[in-house]
Amino acid sequence: MARLRVLLPLPLAGAYDYRVPAVWAEAPAAGSFVEVPLSGRSMIGVVWDGEADPDLPEKKLRDIRAVLDVPPMTASLRKFVDWVAAYTLNPPGAVLRMAMSAPSALEPPASKAGWRLSAAGQRAKRGEGKLTETRRRVLDAIEPGDVQSAAAISAEAGVSSGVVRGMAEAGLLESALMPAGEAFPAPDLTRPGPLLGGEQQVAAAALRQATAAQAFGVTLLTGVTGSGKTEVYLDAVEECLKLGRQALVLLPEIALSTQWLERFERRFGVPPALWHSELGSRRRRDTWRALAEGRIQVLVGARSALFLPYPDLGLIVVDEEHETAFKQEEGVVYHARDMAVVRARLSQAACVLVSATPSLETLTNAETGRYAALHLPVRHGGASMPAVSLIDQRATPPERGRFLSPPLVEAVHATLAEGQQAMLFLNRRGYAPLTLCRSCGHRMRCPNCSAWLVEHRVRRCLQCHHCGHAEPIPPHCPECHSESSLTPLGPGVERVQEEAELLFPEARRLVMASDTIAGPAAAAEAARAIAAREVDLIIGTQIVAKGWHFPHLTLVGVVDADLGLAGGDLRAAERTVQLLHQVAGRAGRAEAPGRVLLQSWSPEHPVLEALVAGDLDGFMAAEAEARRPGHWPPFGRLAALIVSAEDEREADRVARDLGLSGPAGEGVQVLGPAPAPLALLRGRHRRRLLLKARRDIAVQPLLREWLGRVQIPASVRVQVDVDPVSFL
Repeated sequence: MARLRVLLPLPLAGAYDYRVPAVWAEAPAAGSFVEVPLSGRSMIGVVWDGEADPDLPEKKLRDIRAVLDVPPMTASLRKFVDWVAAYTLNPPGAVLRMAMSAPSALEPPASKAGWRLSAAGQRAKRGEGKLTETRRRVLDAIEPGDVQSAAAISAEAGVSSGVVRGMAEAGLLESALMPAGEAFPAPDLTRPGPLLGGEQQVAAAALRQATAAQAFGVTLLTGVTGSGKTEVYLDAVEECLKLGRQALVLLPEIALSTQWLERFERRFGVPPALWHSELGSRRRRDTWRALAEGRIQVLVGARSALFLPYPDLGLIVVDEEHETAFKQEEGVVYHARDMAVVRARLSQAACVLVSATPSLETLTNAETGRYAALHLPVRHGGASMPAVSLIDQRATPPERGRFLSPPLVEAVHATLAEGQQAMLFLNRRGYAPLTLCRSCGHRMRCPNCSAWLVEHRVRRCLQCHHCGHAEPIPPHCPECHSESSLTPLGPGVERVQEEAELLFPEARRLVMASDTIAGPAAAAEAARAIAAREVDLIIGTQIVAKGWHFPHLTLVGVVDADLGLAGGDLRAAERTVQLLHQVAGRAGRAEAPGRVLLQSWSPEHPVLEALVAGDLDGFMAAEAEARRPGHWPPFGRLAALIVSAEDEREADRVARDLGLSGPAGEGVQVLGPAPAPLALLRGRHRRRLLLKARRDIAVQPLLREWLGRVQIPASVRVQVDVDPVSFL
């Protein structure tokens, strides 16, 4: 009897062998979704590639129960699952689970009742008989053969549901089953795109050519903020769709991308299909199924959209490729930017990486010729880049108890007086990052993490931004019990808002932080209010750097430009220069020139000097030269082992054993073990080890052999992070 390998969406060592029932005419093809028994229950898996074990005794085999009526998983996606599993050292089933993230989509789609024109309705539509104006509008809204819901008909015709019911009772409409699943309208490729400038036209032509080749290749598209990179790569999306292939655009924060989605709809006449964590289960099911059946041509999504079932993927765009939001830190740890390149290669698709501030890894790949490179040197529409200057807080410090220096306060006043908008940026949520007792010095700490509790005055609580623990602000110190002795230290965005209320009482203010902009609807409303000039002063955290276009914003003030530069993080300087450059790029994007003021206690820092000089290229070149001698990324390889356990002694023991048995040899070095910067996270004690290797050494075989030498108890978790981005 035929045997097949079936991979299940479980963290198992590999695929299991199953038997094809003798009564079946043929065995299901590789990629088929099948129902199989496992330990007394039924599971859905995928028929996987490779030969079953011929030596497995027949009595140990179980029959495949059913083949599901759903398009099979493509060979390129199966290869991608295996590749990601091997690269990240995860079981293939754990990766497969991400590719089966909408289980209900594998079930037969349910049909719903709707309405269509009856024979009498079609005659009336042709003009036979007399109709009221409302009934005429209903007939005009329905084409013969179309089946629509009552709600859709009412909305399209602008009538009440009672009118629809009345027409059904009159025999003009009849009940019919609607097509299963949601319809996703196709983009209109005949709509003219915006007029592109000279450099934009050259770049767009190159991306169209790369897409039309229908072969793998990676292009880095860079350009100053506001140079029109989005419109350029949308030309490549159009080219891909004309070829009948599918396009994927990855955005780092899809919930904050209201303006991007509006731009897409202006270009193609319809909104794109979306994929992100805030989609409801029904929408996820319909999107997954429609994509697998080829009914979605272009999808815009977060990093998990890489694992969706595209029948013919022709283009992947990674916008803001430098963003750390593309790194998945839990479960299967991977970087979506890097995996997008792999998915494109396996799909024979073009890949475009886009950023005004590309990562050093991507820049190096472009400089060495692995990636093609395109650059847009000027802002679109004749807008100029903002002037950036420093405020040395040693010379002009803020008033006691304040955080905005006199020059910045004066600049905001002047900007508001001119009728323009200003922004104050501080990459710190809440009211204050630390609360301590004036009497005994006790600091309010998270009970689950080695982190301070952040005061949120609006919500009247102290919260941990790592595990989510929250507690009311106590009336007295928990240590010495002194009344009213707890004092907030340092500024958060809420504290800047409080100060702005005192300094600019007439200004209409809006706080843009993850606490206040909780999802797509809130982001859309914020963008609308700012564009409509209902806001004078924007106060925001890092979400204001996410590609917003505010034409009347001419001043950006960075409250603490030094934030993020301290500490031993390898990428601290690179990330800070990227963030501040992106924030600065919000200013002066239209006719009025913009300016940026950076408050700093260390104005001589290379990051700040580079921002003032506008020499991002020079800074990145210096950063590369600093990393090259020590073989630090991108000139070497890193992999982290994070050991965690509820028992601190167990974490220390396993970390010590791993440290003693680490790989050795030329070009290989093990650093640690050492307590992680967040040594306690969500109640688990954490220790880190770092494997550092030359660029030409593959770290995965070293990691597998290393982990195999140490016995790890079930109570201890060892997470492998190949190419770590965060060192917390």
